[in-house]
Amino acid sequence: MRSTARAVRQGKRKSRKGSIPAAAPASEPTNPDSFSSGVVDNPKSDLPQAIPILIVDDHPLFRHGLAQLINSDDAYSICGEASSAPEAMELVRKLRPRLTIVDLGLKGPSGIELTKSLRVEFPKMPILVLSMHDEPTYAVRSLRAGANGYVTKQDALGSVLIALRELLDGRVYLSPSMASEVISNVVLTKREPGADPTDSLTDRELEILERIGKGEEVKAIAKTLHLSPKTVETHRSHIKEKLRLENARQVARYAVQWVGARGI
Repeated sequence: MRSTARAVRQGKRKSRKGSIPAAAPASEPTNPDSFSSGVVDNPKSDLPQAIPILIVDDHPLFRHGLAQLINSDDAYSICGEASSAPEAMELVRKLRPRLTIVDLGLKGPSGIELTKSLRVEFPKMPILVLSMHDEPTYAVRSLRAGANGYVTKQDALGSVLIALRELLDGRVYLSPSMASEVISNVVLTKREPGADPTDSLTDRELEILERIGKGEEVKAIAKTLHLSPKTVETHRSHIKEKLRLENARQVARYAVQWVGARGI
């Protein structure tokens, strides 16, 4: 009996040595760098009925999850993924997707700036903007920039497939929570353009105002947005003039109050 047990143990040891290494445990965190951007090798792209879609988002894990969700529908095929506006423009020119999904909060040129560039070069291509913001100001600005739809990332899992169908059918789409916010804040209150002082700010100036309101310093803002500190200071100066504030301290105070009032 002892010799038999010893033989079994030795056999197990040999099989372990010759076996294929086990996969990493499922609980082990995924490395975001493993989700590279660029042209996607997707078998569904060969299917004539699958509509090619490009995703632009600088968060690899979110981008990967969104791609999996969209690919789960036989009607769509993710043909490419980009992490920045310049990369997105290059891929759209190369792949010619039927629709592009753009993250509002891209580093460097923002999602709104990318939307404007895409609209000029590809006037008929639907653009869906995804955003962390549930503030109607950003939805309205995105639509004015040329987007056909606006969905918050909180609503994305439940709304993005609906949004794709609506945009491809030629309609504008706002996620339900955002639609009610836009209606109540813009339509029902009958707010005239310019009633909010920040309406006079450019999209970039509004982005910098928000970052100032969140306590970010000029150098940090410049690094995040891929701008020079001098350019950020120039934008801050324009914000001061347009909002009729006296100095940088008042700009910071106004920004904090503006962010706080909107729960951004």
